[in-house]
Formats: sequence, C-alpha cells, structure tokens
Amino acid sequence: MNTQMKETTVKSSEQSEGARSVTARGSAELVSEQGKTSVADVVVAKIAGMATREVPGVYAMGAGVSRALGAMRERLPGVVGPGITQGVAVEVGERQAAVDLDVIVDYGVSIPDLAAGVRRNVVTAVEKMCGLEVTEANITVGDIHMPGDEPAESAEESRVQ
Repeated sequence: MNTQMKETTVKSSEQSEGARSVTARGSAELVSEQGKTSVADVVVAKIAGMATREVPGVYAMGAGVSRALGAMRERLPGVVGPGITQGVAVEVGERQAAVDLDVIVDYGVSIPDLAAGVRRNVVTAVEKMCGLEVTEANITVGDIHMPGDEPAESAEESRVQ
C-alpha cells in the first residue's frame, strides 16, 4: 500500500511539471501539483441550461428540431420534462468554454435585456462551478411565446383521472 501511494504521488508530480494553474474569478485550480481536473462537456451544458432557465422571460429552450425531439422524448414512459441540455451546445477546452444557446422568449420581454441577463447568469455559473473561463455565450432567439400558445391536452389524458 505504501508503494502504491508513492507511485501515485510521483505520477501526480510528473503530470504537473510545466502545467500552469488555471483560475477564473475565485474558482479552484483545475491543474495543481496533486493532479488535473477535467470537466466533461455535458457538465458545462447542464450548468448552462439550468442557468438559462433561471432567467425570467425564458419560456423554453431549443430550436425547432430540438424541441420536436424533446416533445417526443417527454412522451416516453419514465421521462419527466424537457432535457436540461436541450437548446445548449458547448465546446470545452482545458481552460475555456464556449456556449451556444437557443431560447424561446415570452412575449413582451426585452430581448436585449433578456440576452444580457442570460449571458451574465451562464458565464457566472460556469466560471464559478467549473473554473473555466467562458469565452463566448452566444444566444439565438428562435421563437417568441405568445399568450394562449399552450398546447391543448390530448383527449386521452383528460379521460383518465
């Protein structure tokens, strides 16, 4: 067991040789003398999706095809609600991330103000939770939700109580 501990320490030290510490606004180091932390794309996508949905005025996320697939996915047994990453695309590097978001906004909301709020929330969340610098947070408003646009419940669902 002692030998195993020494090997781990040596490997960790070898990996950190020449590696720089990476920090972003008070975040933890991603590369240190003890080892390297990697953040998967799906983790960044989920954080960005949640941060976007927290902003008032965002009705839903996803472009036409993405929403259609999400609607089909919701009908599968055991699946609840839209996927957190629907409407989110990310590129994650060792120290940086870029985020692309497709949103549907509520009617009457200022789109420039909404985009600024979404961008601020996403950048803050990703940098705080992942320690990655967000180089881009691109937002595409693909649709606007009008009052009364809610889909009607199917007759099958209303018959069963």
